[in-house]
Amino acid sequence: MLKFPSDFAWGAATSGPQSEGAFKKKHQNVFDYWYADDPDKFYDGVGPDTASNFFNDYKEDLALMRKAGIKSLRTSIQWSRLIDDFEKCTVNQDAVDFYNNVIDAMLENGIEPYMNLCHFDMPVELQHKYGGFESKHVTDLYAGFAEQCFKLFGDRVKNWFTFNEPKVILDGAYLYQFHYPLKVDGPLSVQVAYNINLASAKAIERFRNLYGNDDDKRIGIILNLTPAYPASDSKEDKEAAEFAELWANKMFLDPAILGCYPEKLVEILKRDGVLWDYTQEELDLIAKETIDVLGVNYYHPFRVKAPEVSSKSLQDWMPDIYFDEYEMPGRVMNVDKGWEIFPEALYDIAINVRDNYNNIPWFVSENGMGVSREERFMDENGIVHDDYRINFMKNHLKELHRGIEEGSNCHGYFVWTCIDCWSWMNAYRNRYGLIRDDIHTQIKTIKDSGRWFRETSDNNGFEE
Repeated sequence: MLKFPSDFAWGAATSGPQSEGAFKKKHQNVFDYWYADDPDKFYDGVGPDTASNFFNDYKEDLALMRKAGIKSLRTSIQWSRLIDDFEKCTVNQDAVDFYNNVIDAMLENGIEPYMNLCHFDMPVELQHKYGGFESKHVTDLYAGFAEQCFKLFGDRVKNWFTFNEPKVILDGAYLYQFHYPLKVDGPLSVQVAYNINLASAKAIERFRNLYGNDDDKRIGIILNLTPAYPASDSKEDKEAAEFAELWANKMFLDPAILGCYPEKLVEILKRDGVLWDYTQEELDLIAKETIDVLGVNYYHPFRVKAPEVSSKSLQDWMPDIYFDEYEMPGRVMNVDKGWEIFPEALYDIAINVRDNYNNIPWFVSENGMGVSREERFMDENGIVHDDYRINFMKNHLKELHRGIEEGSNCHGYFVWTCIDCWSWMNAYRNRYGLIRDDIHTQIKTIKDSGRWFRETSDNNGFEE
């Protein structure tokens, strides 16, 4: 049997906007607004208004999660739900009551809360008025929101995270048009990346002011790491992979853990005339307010080759002027999602964190397999037989275990996701859950993978 460390956390991840629904929210976030404005952009016209009805079903849902072996749950507090006045940072008491009730119900079910503060859900009012994280003023408003969360819920929540997948904010909203506000502006994406790192540092500063270095409480960030692999050993492909690694991973990893930006990245952005606006005071804050723990979302590798068109060509600046994506022949695919399945990268991440990032405590904060039309695998009793998801988890856990055996300081594995959830533009096209959600009836049923996860969680390991 593959056994994991005695303090290993077996959990699942979701988010407020993807699970709660928009019930009784005073404000819209960017996805609430985009769906109301243009519902046809979303798969089957399904929006975030109901999601998986966690707002109403949280007691039953949490009890079901515990039956699926989920002993830790990572979710998020919606800025657009909790705060009444964004400038004054006053709170909505109904929202405070809701999140208090959810946290209490988690603890009653023996589920450890892991709370994230920003999961792609910028309040649309701040997006329209200031440009969201295009504005440094919004980084201060975000820090105020974070402080309210720490004060309101920090007596029971020990694990806090400032952002989920900040790189996806850049890709979706500022480069490739799959998140609102649907801009295509490479230089602006560079500034947004800097401002998000600054916002994270400001939130950590508020956390430290409240809790000092309390060993019982930790604050971190959730990054989607996609190790960049060159298509060949050629100098040109290796250079493409080096920039892809700087842009996709190190631009957030280095400030969060090491307190500084990679010199090579700064050099390139400065040379290209797109380096972020900054002050020394801000850089000093980023240097000081580093994280205690890292969450790693891993789904697929990032394979790149030298660009077909030279980066010296006359063209608008985008990060991908320095690389083209590469599709490796013979790769194993999740064809429904269009992602390569490559568990070995999780081992590479483990060793990278060990060797280059002070062997900081970390955990897999998301890993999972989205499959469409899961009804294909459902029996007459409504049970989904998802051996493909079990095999996906097993193969990734084997690579993770190998990294831990070689000294990487990993202390948990969280599957995406607990209950089939609403997923941005894709809505419910692909299902990821250990628990099936019939979105028409909101009847929820544990899949085979949930039963396997329960056994694995209880045994702290599994038979190979």
